[in-house]
Amino acid sequence: MRRGGTALIGAGALYGVILFSHGDLGVDVHWITDYYLQVLMLAGINIIVTIGLNLINGFTGQFSIGQAGFMAIGAYLTAMLAKLVIPLETLPLAYQLSAFLALLLIAGSAAGAVGYLIGLPSLRLKGDYLAIVTLAFGEVVRSVIRSSDETAATLRSWGLSGLAGPIEGIGGPRGFGGFPKFDSLAVGGWTIPILFTLVFVLTAVTVVVARNIVYSSYGRACLSVRGNEIAAEVVGVDSTRVKVLAFALSGFLAGVGGGLFAFVIRFLHPDNFSFLKSIDYLIFLYAGGIASLSGSIISAGSLTVLPEFLRVVGFEQWRLVVYPLLLIGLMLWWPSGLMGNREFPFLAAPEKGLPEVTDVTDHKSQHVL
Repeated sequence: MRRGGTALIGAGALYGVILFSHGDLGVDVHWITDYYLQVLMLAGINIIVTIGLNLINGFTGQFSIGQAGFMAIGAYLTAMLAKLVIPLETLPLAYQLSAFLALLLIAGSAAGAVGYLIGLPSLRLKGDYLAIVTLAFGEVVRSVIRSSDETAATLRSWGLSGLAGPIEGIGGPRGFGGFPKFDSLAVGGWTIPILFTLVFVLTAVTVVVARNIVYSSYGRACLSVRGNEIAAEVVGVDSTRVKVLAFALSGFLAGVGGGLFAFVIRFLHPDNFSFLKSIDYLIFLYAGGIASLSGSIISAGSLTVLPEFLRVVGFEQWRLVVYPLLLIGLMLWWPSGLMGNREFPFLAAPEKGLPEVTDVTDHKSQHVL
């Protein structure tokens, strides 16, 4: 309660400060513009997706580069359902939110199901070979989306016009846009930005759920598989179930992140989900420190905001130089990432009950800041 209560108060204070700085609490200040609010939403989405990747690469020890593919599934499925099947703009605000959350759940579940299938090769493949499979998966998803016009034409030639319509509607290489915009909610003299609030809450929920997963028996099983898969199986850990479930959970989080991304950007293009997008999440993960939720939060949040900060302070011409130099310096001086095996107190192991997390790979125990 002490750690959880402090974290809850901190999150509430951060939310209040952002709304105040955006001018939503009845005070005429606009220190945070709509553009900066969008950057903060992207930071929240990147935290969600990076935590999902951490479950595979960090806690289970598998090597995946397919997060962009999972995001693309979530983004396009959410957008297609919201625009072509359940038009959100025709619903009252309360129903819009309920429908949007349901669509995020559907999109996340679909991406999680695909993640389950992608996790199956991990039973035979490891390391670089598994990375190549996940990389190929992401590129296949992008290519399928890009060739949606040809797919729709083929379906029409087969007499399946009803199925071809929605597929043609996602635009292929032309892009897919025109999604409804969530209005702000007026409460007294205050204004509540709906989409930002949704991203903020889902980011917080993801952190809490991931923390509980990590310190559950399943999380311990993930660490044991990461340390020594054969030894883990000897003591009764079902490594197949552990690895495949990690891919499914990671796919679910990436799918939810993709659905939020679609409505923050309000325009989708296949190139939004290229190989470079997956590399971004690897950078966030390893810069923050694998198997550290705190590291994922810090790195995904700060490295999303950093390029825009450099633009504001006059380094617009040099930000693409400063950014990689900072990453190189980070890897030279903190090769295990900013947080390594450490966690913020509210994300550390429970004070009572389960023992502290032990990394059996490098024999370092988790430390609390």
